[in-house]
Amino acid sequence: MTDDRFRLTALDARRWDFGNALRGYDRARVDEFRDQVADELERMSRTNQELETKVSNFLEQLRVFRDRDKALNEALVSAQQLRGEIRSQAEREAQLILREAQGEAERIVGSVQGDLKRAEDELQQLWRQRKAFLTQMRTLIERQASEIAAAEGAPPPVLGSTERNERSVRDEMPERIEPPVRPAMPTPSWLDAMGSEETS
Repeated sequence: MTDDRFRLTALDARRWDFGNALRGYDRARVDEFRDQVADELERMSRTNQELETKVSNFLEQLRVFRDRDKALNEALVSAQQLRGEIRSQAEREAQLILREAQGEAERIVGSVQGDLKRAEDELQQLWRQRKAFLTQMRTLIERQASEIAAAEGAPPPVLGSTERNERSVRDEMPERIEPPVRPAMPTPSWLDAMGSEETS
């Protein structure tokens, strides 16, 4: 489709020939009007060119602004995605650190409980050894006391036959001194042992 609009330039207005006719218009006034029209067309052409240049500049600025807006929107979306990824990564790392801390705490508690159990077993063993030692000491002391009592109650030696003296001494001494049998008592716990030590 062609543009059939009438296009008139300042040069066309200056060169337009109106021709000669009888009783026509005043040539001087026509030439003056033609010059005015040509000047106005030149002014409008310059204005139009300036406006087109401004429009072109504005369109270029608009394109730049749209490109910047698009880039900013893309950067904003990327930043939001990155923020979400960083938050997710931080939450995963926090959960991992928490699980590791809980595992380490459980390991430490288990180790302390094991040490406490071993210490309690050792204390029980020491308590049993102490009780056995005291029992042995009591038995030894009682046996020594029995021997001392037997020695104190022995008759004085009699002068005479050595064989008779030795036989009388053998007859008077017991063959074996047995320690008194004490009833077995249950082994107290280490807490009972500590309590009895404090009261004694």
